Amino acid sequence: MTHTITARAARAGLLAAAAALLLTCASPAQAVAEREPANDWLLLTVSQGDAQAGVRPGAPSGVPSGATRGALLLCDPPRGHARAARACAELDATDGRIADIPLRDTHCPMIYAPVTAHARGQWRGQPVEYTQVFPNPCVMAARTGSVFAWDTQG
Repeated sequence: MTHTITARAARAGLLAAAAALLLTCASPAQAVAEREPANDWLLLTVSQGDAQAGVRPGAPSGVPSGATRGALLLCDPPRGHARAARACAELDATDGRIADIPLRDTHCPMIYAPVTAHARGQWRGQPVEYTQVFPNPCVMAARTGSVFAWDTQG
């Protein structure tokens, strides 16, 4: 009879341990699933000059038009450049459409120093492809908000 009580107690203990182990293992998996990013990402580049043409005027064929800078913008949580949180909020407001970001009220110099902005990636599961040549960096910032402003303050 003592053996029967011990076996029952052992079985009950094993069941309780198995249930505790199951709950313990399930909780971190659920927490990881909740923290998994929404896969919103944009590979951003800004090139000096008119990168659509791909060459400098008067340069030998195949010579790139200017230096290129880039950043990877991630939005869950915002990271990738100094103004990532603001850029992600602007993209959220336009469903990831950079061209729909409201024009900033600013005064830009009438200096022709073209820059080409390019973004490729995905937003809320939809592909994003954006390329635009602007007459200068000020106009680019006025029309694209914080998206391409990874190395500026404010």
